[in-house]
Amino acid sequence: MEPRQTELTAADGVRLTGHWWGHTGPGPSATVIINPATGVHARYYHRYAAYLAGNGFSVLTYDYRGIGLSRPASLDGSTFTWRQWGEQDFDAALRHALQEDEAGRVLVVGHSIGGFLPGYSPAVGRVSAMLSVGGQFGYWGDYLPARRLSLFLKWHVAMPAITLALGHFPGKRLGWLEDLPKGVAFGWGLQQGRAEQGLSQEAAEVMRDRFATATAPILCVTMSDDEFATPKAISRAMRYYRRSPVTKVLLAPQDLGFASVGHFDLFHGRHQEGFWRQSLDFLRDGENPWENRVYP
Repeated sequence: MEPRQTELTAADGVRLTGHWWGHTGPGPSATVIINPATGVHARYYHRYAAYLAGNGFSVLTYDYRGIGLSRPASLDGSTFTWRQWGEQDFDAALRHALQEDEAGRVLVVGHSIGGFLPGYSPAVGRVSAMLSVGGQFGYWGDYLPARRLSLFLKWHVAMPAITLALGHFPGKRLGWLEDLPKGVAFGWGLQQGRAEQGLSQEAAEVMRDRFATATAPILCVTMSDDEFATPKAISRAMRYYRRSPVTKVLLAPQDLGFASVGHFDLFHGRHQEGFWRQSLDFLRDGENPWENRVYP
């Protein structure tokens, strides 16, 4: 299935590149926006997007500013932030999806930071439901205890230091995800457990109030071997969605028929007959296919 490339224009004028996947069948079940993880190109999610389109959904994938097809010629000195990815980029994707939607339901599938940042959008109240996969914002104190020190040194010592020296984070050259704009790298690397970190008191209040305009059900899924998105990290992130009914699910790799899954694997094609198929229950009907794996 070949998608149609589309251009999104954020409210601040930044142009982003996305792809629109038309549904098959008589009419779409809903329109789904897929939000990538930090440092992951939208193309990684294209197989899942095609799967959803083949099962009756219209789907929009896109790259955040500074990443993939939305990357400028140079990242040197770029100050793009996670907040802009939500407040500007996701907002542009959401408004585009609402304009194109035929079903009256716009859903979000968000991976990692993509499962947290919809709340930054002024229009988040128009989202009908969200599947948040490993959705959190990278606070080292929530990492899996056995990996916490090594991850802290890598992402919260080395990454900010390299970014400070070079003006951006050369992740691709290092084999650590993709290159990142300076603002995103610092936002993650210097994170101290509060999403509103670095904002003025007034801006922080606006941010919290905006997250509170979300009222759609959120199904949060994470893996027991996910070193970033631990249950503690998920709970910290989902507290901002204080008016949304949030259901949290913790899966073991064995539940999906694998020895390991981790943070990045669920959108790989090997999960088509497991996680992908099961996710349709929530996206189509709002049902949790993992009721026996819910935790407080």
